[in-house]
Amino acid sequence: MYLHIGGETVINTKDIIGIFDLDTSTMSYKTREFLSLAEKKDRVVNVSYELPKSYVICSEGKDFRIYICQLSPTTILKRSSGYLTGK
Repeated sequence: MYLHIGGETVINTKDIIGIFDLDTSTMSYKTREFLSLAEKKDRVVNVSYELPKSYVICSEGKDFRIYICQLSPTTILKRSSGYLTGK
């Protein structure tokens, strides 16, 4: 199943590794360091120019891609219609 996460970006739900709240998760130094290194490796895609609220980590072959979006993690889960929660 595919999931629209904002802008013109659609991702496959089976590629999703995790959905994270940008405000709470970036309190940790390790998370900020991870996101910074991913950006330097050109692994980060900003799907909207609005204020970001979350990021989604997806597998991409043997690597990963991080999508930063304006949707809240709750909205992304609701859009998935239970495909991510197994309902």
